[in-house]
Amino acid sequence: MAAYLQWRRFVFFDRETVKEPPGPDGAGAKPFALPPGIAVCDSGRGSLLWLPCAGFGFSLLSVCLNCHPHMEGQIWFLPRSLQLSSFQAYKLRVTHLYQLKQHSILVSVGEDEEGINPLVKVWNLEKRDGGNPLCTRIFPAIPGNKPTVVSCLTVHENLNFMAIGFADGSVVLTKGDITRDRHSKTQILHEGSYPVTGLAFRQSGKTTHLFVVTTENIQSYMLSVKDYPHLELDTHGCGLRCSSLSDPSQDLQFIVAGNECVYLYQPDERGPCFAFEGQKLIVHWYRGYLIIVSKDRKTSPKSEFAGNEAQNSDKQVLNIYDLCNKFIAYSSIFDDVVDVLAEWGSLYVLTRDGKIHVLQEKDTQTKLEARKSALLLMLFRKNLFEMAINLAKSHHLDSDGLSEIFRQYGDHLYNKGNHDGAIQQYIRTIGKLEPSYVIRKFLDAQRIHNLTAYLQTLHLQSLANADHTTLLLNCYTKLKDSSKLEEFIKTSESEVRFDVETAIKVLRQAGYYSHAVYLAEKHVHHEWYLKIQLEDIKNYQEALRYIGKLPFDQAESNMKRYGKILMHHVPNETTELLKILCTDYQPSGDNEGPGMPEGKKANSEEFIPVFANNSRELKAFLEHMTEVQADSPQGVYDTLLELRLQNWAHEQDEQIKEKLRNEALTLLKSGRFKTVFDKALVLCQMHNFKDGVLYLYEQGKLFQQIMHYHMQNEQYKKVIEVCELYGDQEACLWEQALGYFARKEEDCKEYIAAVLKHIENKNLMPPLLVVQTLAHNSTATLSVIKDYLVNKLQKQSRQIEQDEQRIHKYREETTRIRREIEELKASPKIFQKTKCSICTSALELPSVHFLCGHSFHQHCFESYSESDSECPTCMPENRKVMDMIRAQEQKRDLHDQFQHQV
Repeated sequence: MAAYLQWRRFVFFDRETVKEPPGPDGAGAKPFALPPGIAVCDSGRGSLLWLPCAGFGFSLLSVCLNCHPHMEGQIWFLPRSLQLSSFQAYKLRVTHLYQLKQHSILVSVGEDEEGINPLVKVWNLEKRDGGNPLCTRIFPAIPGNKPTVVSCLTVHENLNFMAIGFADGSVVLTKGDITRDRHSKTQILHEGSYPVTGLAFRQSGKTTHLFVVTTENIQSYMLSVKDYPHLELDTHGCGLRCSSLSDPSQDLQFIVAGNECVYLYQPDERGPCFAFEGQKLIVHWYRGYLIIVSKDRKTSPKSEFAGNEAQNSDKQVLNIYDLCNKFIAYSSIFDDVVDVLAEWGSLYVLTRDGKIHVLQEKDTQTKLEARKSALLLMLFRKNLFEMAINLAKSHHLDSDGLSEIFRQYGDHLYNKGNHDGAIQQYIRTIGKLEPSYVIRKFLDAQRIHNLTAYLQTLHLQSLANADHTTLLLNCYTKLKDSSKLEEFIKTSESEVRFDVETAIKVLRQAGYYSHAVYLAEKHVHHEWYLKIQLEDIKNYQEALRYIGKLPFDQAESNMKRYGKILMHHVPNETTELLKILCTDYQPSGDNEGPGMPEGKKANSEEFIPVFANNSRELKAFLEHMTEVQADSPQGVYDTLLELRLQNWAHEQDEQIKEKLRNEALTLLKSGRFKTVFDKALVLCQMHNFKDGVLYLYEQGKLFQQIMHYHMQNEQYKKVIEVCELYGDQEACLWEQALGYFARKEEDCKEYIAAVLKHIENKNLMPPLLVVQTLAHNSTATLSVIKDYLVNKLQKQSRQIEQDEQRIHKYREETTRIRREIEELKASPKIFQKTKCSICTSALELPSVHFLCGHSFHQHCFESYSESDSECPTCMPENRKVMDMIRAQEQKRDLHDQFQHQV
């Protein structure tokens, strides 16, 4: 930055605002205004091209405006007569334009459909197609189907090369006649990981180079050699529109503008660099001048070319540099520059508000007079500074010229050892001279008083940055000037002229904790306040009180950050604050009263890690949350259960242990563990909590697990009780119980008998399987199953008798039915019924009679019969028989099922 400030400045350009042509009445013309929202511009062939936000473009300028739906996809032309014209180039939007300077060829990139599918269109502006420029070629910008966004575009003036850069780091090269499909070939030239931000062709004799710059590197490709060899020129890049190619006066060097320096490159090496600081936005080359648009910094000195415009951080500075002669030809401030275009021998600056500013270079005589005024200042450097100052004021020399004299005067006094007088002159240069120039001279400890005076004035004029604040506070602390320090930091909030966070850091580092805490609390730097209170002052009570005063979001985040430290030193108070924070938080202090918004609640589960190594406070916190907030997160109940189980497992006192057992069991029975059944079961098993395990088994209907649990603990009576309780729901429990007792070598006859009795009553197992099961027990004798087998045989005998009786009955009935059938076939049937079988009234004609012997009135039969061919009285019994026959028919071929039943 110092090198930049030492360059002499001139006003070699006149600035005007382009105005509309005067009307017929000769009234004063108003400024010409483009439609709002310009985004892309270019110039050449006597017009400006532009595209508005919705995607249209100009001819002297091309600009993209995306704010007017009816303008989407249009390219606009602005000739010198200021008569706008346009045509529809794309259906959706235009994103990039390139106007060749030696041909009436315009290349555009845009979109005809939604999605990432940019199209390249080549337009011949001299030929017309229905009133619009002729589109000679259309092709997709992306090779293949890889979706990516076009970031930059360049075309060689010989129309044989075109390069397109993409945001994914690739570059596509089109070689051949770019205006025709048949005579060109497209290929991927470059692939990388960083977005391509600039491209430029360099033609030297028959050699063609392509410069490719990304955000992280710069490369040069030789296109006149097969396989296109390339060379990496540097390992840093630049942003979009921050690169350009110079003219032959600078040997066609590639210019890349970073935030610290501007670098020049040959195809095979890096050239000189210039220390132009600031965030660069736009870079162009024009007639031997380097044009840079950069963000205006609040601390940057005011420019004599900026008039009385305020130095706001949202403005932009346009500087025109002469790199050969090392001076600044022009500098001015603009509001939100869209682009700088060269046409008709002038520079045109387009701003976001739609205005066009023209910069016209002055003639040679005017520039010489400007340089003479600069030479006059050199005459006042013969140590006659007071006279030079008076003379400059009498000739109304501008503030920059006076600042230069003050600087020279200060240098003169400094070299003579008059540091007090020198600092007074340097103070008069504040706002013009870079502060670092003065600060470097007074860094010696013996001159700290002078440096303090300069830095104080710098802050009073609101021109100090964070580094200046750090330096001034260090000066105060070195001088131990507490009164000045307090005066500096205890200004009202509207008068703060320094970076508060920087001041807090410096004071903390110097050990001025009370001052740092004061600043942090006054300017609402909660994080710094708590850091100092907890890490330096160790005032945990005060830090906790401060958190309780904060708004909910900040209180919550700070308790998560510092909760463990506070819990370690002030556990009770921290627990109470967390209870409030997770239920109905209201900041403490002066905010209480009517009209307060409803309190917010933090997620109590998120604060459980705060209670590490504080199980007592954690238990109190969790119990409080479950009492006042039944819908607390599941993690709260899980942790509370684990905590109660731990306490129960480690307790030695029987009375307390019983109380803890009841508490854990009550929590399990609260119904909060249905969705995390497995987790609760694992916790109970880990702590060997028998009652909880059995309860959860019962709730989960895991009856076999309950029985296995008692089997493992050899609780025989409990095994029988489980079978009696749940055997009706799960009959296999009795079979498993019999197998369990059968494998026991000890005497279990009593329990085996009980199981066999139930198996016998419910007929759960075949006798043969019972005998085979008990055969594994060496202690089980025949007497154990004697009663069971006798009873089983007796039952089977009775069953056989009943079956034989039923068979005899069925045989007799079958014989009777066959006899009746024969009679019906051979003998006539006499119907002698006198009463209706349905209504029991005397039969009257017409009547209906069936061979089964039932008779009916015709109207009764029609009312109750479902079929004309079946007797209503016999039909239910007949259907049962028919259903049984059909079922037997269906099962006749089911051999697998028969074998299974056997």
